Amino acid sequence: MSISFGVHIGQQNLPMSELRALWRRLDDAGVDWISVWDHFYEAPPAGGTIDHFEAVATLGALAADTRHARLGCLVFCTAYRNPGLLAKAATTIDHISGGRFELGLGAGWHQWEAEAYGYDFPSAGARLDMLEEAVPLIRSLLTEARTTHTGRHFRTQNASCLPAPLQPRLPIWVGGTGERRTLRIAAEHADGWNAAYVSAERYGRLIGVLDDHCRSASRDPAAIRRSVNLIFALSNDGTSTEEVIARQGWGPMAAAVRDGAIVGSPDSAPEQIQRYIGSGAQGVNVALRAPWDDNVLDDYLEQLPVLRKLS
Repeated sequence: MSISFGVHIGQQNLPMSELRALWRRLDDAGVDWISVWDHFYEAPPAGGTIDHFEAVATLGALAADTRHARLGCLVFCTAYRNPGLLAKAATTIDHISGGRFELGLGAGWHQWEAEAYGYDFPSAGARLDMLEEAVPLIRSLLTEARTTHTGRHFRTQNASCLPAPLQPRLPIWVGGTGERRTLRIAAEHADGWNAAYVSAERYGRLIGVLDDHCRSASRDPAAIRRSVNLIFALSNDGTSTEEVIARQGWGPMAAAVRDGAIVGSPDSAPEQIQRYIGSGAQGVNVALRAPWDDNVLDDYLEQLPVLRKLS
């Protein structure tokens, strides 16, 4: 299976006109994947002081503006939207994009935005219960003519989702690094699994856990595609990694994500990415957070032919 190289965009601290120009540029450059995240406030939290766009509407524009890259959200918080609404949104975006959309789902973590917007934010265990119930329910809505479901958190009554997605099986991803439950949910129900901002060594260990869960579920591990998001902390002027990450506004979270960054000069990116491919990654996405150096991004995109040889 070939390796995909993508870009994960945090749609904050930029006007929409610049975001649209960015993903057109990425699509023209030949990236395989473009995704956004699902937040109402900035991440990391800054008290709702930074401009930030909602994910579903953003994805509609992304789908209409691009032609080639696969598109996704890594990941939608299942506590924010009814599964039926997510299924309808996924189907609509799939049609706008001509069949390029992939739906990412997760348990969520941004308590501050949830409280600000009046959403319940239950315990991590309860949010994982919601995720575990939502994934197969959404799969049914996307593939079955009618879906009736009565669960602890969600229900549907003879629900249809028409038109169906353009793709016979619209891929569903589960995102997160929780070994006991998140990876088990991915193993049992997902088409893909994504982890963010972890070292290559930890990523390899998580893949081992995912494979164990697959075997316990009597599922072929090869049925699940695996990707990783990495902080884009490259520099071509000798700026330190710590300074690049600080400019991106990671604040107190900087230490936690530092191990999951590609650093140094752009021509060192292939060697760093190879370590993740060696650990089992089938997709590698650099995560852009404004501000970044456009010249460095150009230099990275020029490395795509070299990166493709890694696969």
